[in-house]
Amino acid sequence: MAELNLIPELRFPEFEGIWEEKKLGEAFQNSRKKGNSSLPIFSVSQAHGLIARDSLDRNIQKNAKPEANLAVVSGDLVYNMMRMWQGAIGLAHSESMVSPAYVVLHPKKNENSTFYSYLFAKKRSLYLFWAYSYGLTDDRLRLYFKDFSNIKRRVPSNTEQQKIASFLTAVDKRIQLLQKKKAKLEEYKKGVMQKLFPTKAGQAPEIRFKDENGNDFPGWEEKKLGEIGEIITGKTPITSDKELWNGGIDFITPTDIIDEIKYQKIVARTVCETEKMRILPKGAIVYTCIASIGKMAITTKPAITNQQINALVMNEEHLNEFVYYFLLKQTPKIKSTQANTTLPIINKTEFSKIMIVIPSLPEQKKIANFLTSLDNSIESVSKEIEGISTFKKGLLQKMFV
Repeated sequence: MAELNLIPELRFPEFEGIWEEKKLGEAFQNSRKKGNSSLPIFSVSQAHGLIARDSLDRNIQKNAKPEANLAVVSGDLVYNMMRMWQGAIGLAHSESMVSPAYVVLHPKKNENSTFYSYLFAKKRSLYLFWAYSYGLTDDRLRLYFKDFSNIKRRVPSNTEQQKIASFLTAVDKRIQLLQKKKAKLEEYKKGVMQKLFPTKAGQAPEIRFKDENGNDFPGWEEKKLGEIGEIITGKTPITSDKELWNGGIDFITPTDIIDEIKYQKIVARTVCETEKMRILPKGAIVYTCIASIGKMAITTKPAITNQQINALVMNEEHLNEFVYYFLLKQTPKIKSTQANTTLPIINKTEFSKIMIVIPSLPEQKKIANFLTSLDNSIESVSKEIEGISTFKKGLLQKMFV
């Protein structure tokens, strides 16, 4: 039975037997080769591994001489001594140089560094990196190479390492391609929205739809939000009113609204139907107007909101989805009007005065349907990314010991 823990649950059929226990110092050597001015400077980030220093959104001192840095070649692993236990390690795919504060791990013969990059991301590895680090507090912990080299992990033969590394790399590439596809769709949507919505009455959109006969729709009109629907400000039930909670009506707060998600799907608690609270119908636009201004969604069923949210219940001449997209495009401008206040707030009266330039109902529907189709494509890609990421997580659990 003990050997079962030394064999991965999921394995390629051509391999068998237990994995060998090995000190990490047997797999890597500490490379201290000097950098030179021809090499780009890279840094290690917890989120993205080894990346170009210039791409980091923070100031980093750059006056160190090139020869003071460490040279890195493709296949090296580089880690931050102070953050190794938090996953601050990256795999090099090209020549570069890094700060001498980092440790450069050069793989020894018959060791696959890509395999180890996946092994080092596992919880057990991160725990060992923490346990072998030295420092009085977590902020001062450092994992020196001499201590790293004494950590023991079980690893397979080089051939099996390569097989695992190639398979997981293929999964990662698929995720990266989908992430790029999603980013392009989001950028396209952003650009289209800039051209679809005019900012003031009399200004023609750069992109216009035609009616069923190929003719232009009527011109757009400028209206206040209070003129196209009813504004309803929410409130929070009194804590002592216990009979209000655990009912069948969604209770929505700003934390329940996910940015850029059109339809409300996540709610914190539910309340009972009662005369003390105004219940919003399905399809109401909920818009955060205190502190985190501009978080927005469309309700999928009857709901109640807290006092940080103003809701807009549309009249029959106006389409909620069109107004949602228009407000989404205008939100940066709306937020900027509150930027210098201690507690940003848009009360019900101010919210009702927000101007919207709006076309006829048939054109509203065409615009909303077009943008909804884009949102559906983005959501479909997001779900695919989530599914493959979950698949990868399962692989990491079952392909290692």
